[in-house]
Amino acid sequence: MSTKQTKIENFDPSQPGLPDSSIYGLPFTAEESDIIVVPAPWEVTVSYGSGASNGPDAILNASFQVDLLHQEFPDLWKLGIFMDETPAHWSENSEKYKSLAQPIIEALENGEDIENDVTLRGYLEEINKASKQFNDEVKERSLYWMNKGKKVILLGGDHSTPLGYYEALAENHDSFGILHFDAHMDLRNAYEGFTYSHASIMFNAIKLPQLEKIVQVGIRDFSEGELEAVQTSNKVKVFTDTDLKANSFEGKIWKDQCDEILAQLPENVAVSFDIDALQRWYCPNTGTPVPGGLSYEQATYLLSRLANSDKNIIGIDLVEVAPGEDDWDGNVGARLLFHLCGVFAKNNKLAVGSKINF
Repeated sequence: MSTKQTKIENFDPSQPGLPDSSIYGLPFTAEESDIIVVPAPWEVTVSYGSGASNGPDAILNASFQVDLLHQEFPDLWKLGIFMDETPAHWSENSEKYKSLAQPIIEALENGEDIENDVTLRGYLEEINKASKQFNDEVKERSLYWMNKGKKVILLGGDHSTPLGYYEALAENHDSFGILHFDAHMDLRNAYEGFTYSHASIMFNAIKLPQLEKIVQVGIRDFSEGELEAVQTSNKVKVFTDTDLKANSFEGKIWKDQCDEILAQLPENVAVSFDIDALQRWYCPNTGTPVPGGLSYEQATYLLSRLANSDKNIIGIDLVEVAPGEDDWDGNVGARLLFHLCGVFAKNNKLAVGSKINF
């Protein structure tokens, strides 16, 4: 029987990964891998651009082109990264209930009151029930791997997908915070009537008694209701894109801004990374783009400082990667995911090797 060490010795990380292997072309089984990626292809409540449910597949396909010798984490691949199998009904239900959501969204955009529309109200109840069931199943799947001692990363789908994952983290940790990269606050209460809307993920997450703090980075689009939620809560700290850029223009270096951000977080930290936190040329097909944003290097630098801090990273999710006609969105998503894996592993004292200096 081939052991993990034997596989490491016989695997050539400089060659393209085999198509029948797991993510990044790695030869390891789930049992042999330290990191498990749970894909969640779900985008039922998408209200603008669609395609996020195809994000996990796009990232998987692009991952085979990622060089495994990461400058910061050169031995990361040896830990093993495995993408879990997606339950078929997740994708099927996403398509089914997304089709029911569209007439609701269209009616609201036309100024209609759906309270008196029996059909649309019925659709809304079905969607909220199905979304709750999906969240429960994500929680169950996440706990399955966490209880096996794996480092679990949730890969969406739209930004509604990590709620069950946060519930799983809450079962294993008395308190934690979320470092939230995003263009949006996602603090809307049941946006467009959908209890589990992608625009309501942080509104729903903050209800968890174990969630101590949300620190938002890159925000540049929010509503009056969300602003009020921030101003009346001691659980949310916001670093807007406007303020971060102004600080930079006025001479404050990014390192110091990163340290100010990290100082707001409690000891246990989950990272939630919506790809639209980045400037749009990194993610041209993401669902709700907004001008401005972080550069890839700004984001990965902040993540690396988190990895080297005294914080304890307990979880990570990456969401809203939506592929276009080319492979660019998947390519950026796959490389960001690889960096996130390294950050997760290094912070948890797993052997990722020493940074390569030139």
